[in-house]
Amino acid sequence: MHLRDRHVIVTGAAGGIGSALARRFHADGARVVLSDIDGADAVSAELPGSVSIGADQTSEAAIVSLIDAAQEAFGPVDLYFANAGVAIGTDPMDDEEKWELSFAVNVHAHRWAARRLLPDWLARGEGYFCSTASAAGLLAQIGSAPYSVTKHAAVAFAEWLSITYGNHGLRVSCLCPQGVNTNMVRRSEELGGGGQVVRAVGAILEPEDVADVVAEAIEEERFLILPHPEVAGYLALKGSEHERWLAGMRKLQQRVVGY
Repeated sequence: MHLRDRHVIVTGAAGGIGSALARRFHADGARVVLSDIDGADAVSAELPGSVSIGADQTSEAAIVSLIDAAQEAFGPVDLYFANAGVAIGTDPMDDEEKWELSFAVNVHAHRWAARRLLPDWLARGEGYFCSTASAAGLLAQIGSAPYSVTKHAAVAFAEWLSITYGNHGLRVSCLCPQGVNTNMVRRSEELGGGGQVVRAVGAILEPEDVADVVAEAIEEERFLILPHPEVAGYLALKGSEHERWLAGMRKLQQRVVGY
C-alpha cells in the first residue's frame, strides 16, 4: 500500500510510537486521524489537515464513535493502526483491574476496531489493519505477566485476521519492537524489571526510527515488522530449542532483575 491520499487512523497518537507514525504517514501524503484518550491536539497541530479525536480504548462504543467521526472527516478508512497500549502489572496476584485494563487496551481494542471495520473492508475488497504488539508478544516480558500475555494475544489476533481474511483483500501487519525511547519504557525502567531487561538485551530505538521501518513494511505489505532484527533470531531459537530458550530467559532475569 502506498499511503498518499489514503485515510489512516492511528491510536495512542499523543506521543511515543503513535505520534511518530502519524508524522511519518502525514509526510507520506496520508489523511491522518490521530486519537488518544484525551485526543492528540498538540501533535495534530503540527500536521496541517489532520484531525485529532479523543477515544477511550477500553470502550467499544468510543472506538466505534472514533471510526464514525473519522469517516465523516475523510471518508472510508484505508488503514487502521491499533497502536495504543498499556504496560502494567507484574504477576497473577495483581488485582483484576490491572488485568482487565491490559486486556481491554492491548487486545479488545483491536478486536472492537476490526469488528467495526471488517464489513466495510470486505465489501470493498480491501483494507489494512496494523497493530502494535511487542517483541514480548513473540517471546515473553520478564517482569510483567499481564503485558506478556496480552501482547501474545495481540499477535495471535493479527495472525488470525491475516489467515482468515488475507484472501479477501485484507492486509495485516503486526509491529513487534523491543526497546523504544517512549514514556512507557522509561516508566518501566523506573519501576525496575521489564524496562531494565529491555535495555539490557538491545538498542533503544527512537520512535522516528520505528516509524520509518513501519512505513517500509506497509509499502511491502509485510506481516511481521521487527525494528530490532535480532528478535527474529530469538524467535527462531524459541521455536527450535524451547528448553534452551527458557533457560536463557531465566538467566537473563537473574542477571538483570536478581531473582
